[in-house]
Amino acid sequence: MDAEQAPEPDVTEWLNTAALTLADLRGRVVVLEAFQMLCPGCVSHALPQAQRVADTFPAADVAVVGLHTVFEHHDAMTPTALRAFVHEYRLRFPIGIDRHADGDLSPVTFRRYGMQGTPTTVLIDRDGRVRSRSFGAVGDLALGAHIARIAAE
Repeated sequence: MDAEQAPEPDVTEWLNTAALTLADLRGRVVVLEAFQMLCPGCVSHALPQAQRVADTFPAADVAVVGLHTVFEHHDAMTPTALRAFVHEYRLRFPIGIDRHADGDLSPVTFRRYGMQGTPTTVLIDRDGRVRSRSFGAVGDLALGAHIARIAAE
């Protein structure tokens, strides 16, 4: 995959952090984990994995950022419900809520990244370029190795 500049997430609210931009994270590898709280694969695999990545890699080298990107069940997945979900699942990394443009059921950042669904894991290098985009479950060893390779560059 040719490394394109990572689009800036268009977020309406941040949890676990003050407002955040990719420019703030330059110099670190960014693991962007797009999820929905009612997505079984997100809850059972992607979010626990994202927390493990955040707990394993030094924060000075790797930043994990969640993106709650709702494209279905809009009435159930509100910011209030997400705050409770983040608390109950003890997610400690920054999480942004993807913005919806008027009348569009697919959120802005979801479309900017060409995502197909959730979970989607995007790896962004220290220079802000997208290095990989994976839809569905990614194995821990494969993800860790890929992050380590990018971090070592």
